[in-house]
Amino acid sequence: MIRAYTITSGKGGVGKTTLTVNLGISLAQLERETYILDADIGMANMALILGMDDVPVTLHEVLAGKADIEDAIYEGPAGVKVVPSGISLQGFQQADPDKLRDVMHKLVDRCEFLLIDAPSGISKEGVVPLSVADQVILVVNPELASMADALKTKILCEVMGGQVYGAILNRAGVEHTEIRSHSVEDVLGVRVVDVVPEDASVRRAAAYKSPCVLKYPTAPATKAFKRIAAQMSGVDYDESIADDRREESFVDRLARAVFR
Repeated sequence: MIRAYTITSGKGGVGKTTLTVNLGISLAQLERETYILDADIGMANMALILGMDDVPVTLHEVLAGKADIEDAIYEGPAGVKVVPSGISLQGFQQADPDKLRDVMHKLVDRCEFLLIDAPSGISKEGVVPLSVADQVILVVNPELASMADALKTKILCEVMGGQVYGAILNRAGVEHTEIRSHSVEDVLGVRVVDVVPEDASVRRAAAYKSPCVLKYPTAPATKAFKRIAAQMSGVDYDESIADDRREESFVDRLARAVFR
């Protein structure tokens, strides 16, 4: 069953792109054919996170009619397929957002999961991903402004006939997390899929241009990303098994170093 999810937020800076990348890789690690698309053509940064900022063809060229979508698909970590947008303003100026719909329809035919990183806020570029996806995931921070803007996005989605899968509470502090989850559900009127804690490992991984789920496989944020991916895939995620695999992997590496 092919499922397309648009991952969006009411405001920028909530960690939407980081979540999309780590969630996409987590789905790929579950052997799901997964594509991640950076539809934020004006403020794209997925390529920067993945170290793909120098690729020759991006979504910008596709939307400008200069390339086919096949030319802008790249192999990412763990086998996830990546369609990055360019980071240049010239490329953005030449891109035609009206062609996004056709691009998304072509990608859906290729995969089990399509994760669309949508622009923040309400704009022409952001409306198309909301209307095309099967379901929409709202990313919010535990802040009143973030929830208020997410509520506007949710209302717009429903007006367009879209369906909200739920909200992900990102960068949540350890204290009062349960209270904050209930607050999000009360304000937005949707369930909280999961809570991704505030975790310095995410920022450290970004500095290495390496997703957190790969750089720090036992970090609290990584466990949250993997729980969400497992839920979307309909499988169980056992955190203790994940920790055991990390131990085994370390022992294997140590053995190779000693007996090389």
